[in-house]
Amino acid sequence: MGSAGRAAVFDVDGTLVDTNHLHVVAWWEAFRQAGHDVPMHAIHRAVGLPSTDLVAHLLGEDRDTDQDADISAGHKALYGQYFNRLPALPGAGDLLRRLHRDGWTVVLATSAGGAELGALRRAIDADEAISATASADDVDEGKPAPEPVEHALELAGVPAERAVFVGDTVWDMRAGSRAGVRCLGVLCGGIPRADLEEAGADAIYADPAHLLSALDDGAPA
Repeated sequence: MGSAGRAAVFDVDGTLVDTNHLHVVAWWEAFRQAGHDVPMHAIHRAVGLPSTDLVAHLLGEDRDTDQDADISAGHKALYGQYFNRLPALPGAGDLLRRLHRDGWTVVLATSAGGAELGALRRAIDADEAISATASADDVDEGKPAPEPVEHALELAGVPAERAVFVGDTVWDMRAGSRAGVRCLGVLCGGIPRADLEEAGADAIYADPAHLLSALDDGAPA
């Protein structure tokens, strides 16, 4: 299928920018400061959920919800220390520029906003290729609900069958699958291949550079 009238929707953290483990450390410390000992491996599996959902997922529904805002604020402050040195994953900017050059509409679907989103976009360094950004602030439910991906498709002006969604977590794959788009998983966020496939990934790549090298072979159409 040709690229005309097609959209490539991208998650950002762990997909285009190497931030997942920075988030893990920031969340771990924020939980610790609030008196909770949460294993890092559990936090890693939860990265990609909106902040409130992540706290609920890790502490349970019977937690003291009065702590939620402080824990999220702690994470935000700790993670913000890295804004000036967030590392793009290999090939991230080149991949977006190549898709844009080939006629794809590139949209970011991320829970980040404000200064955090600005830092991520600076790391990617491909603003000329990005047509729009669908933020968690724009929808009622974040991933794994389909709304972030559906909103990205609205911004792109294309139907689900003419789009792909690229992400690194099971939450991404579930959101994309529920939105009816073809899902491409990347392993650079640290989630195992089998988990991504079980959650709905149609194809798996190592990182953006791997996906870029596969374009000449027909991916992601």
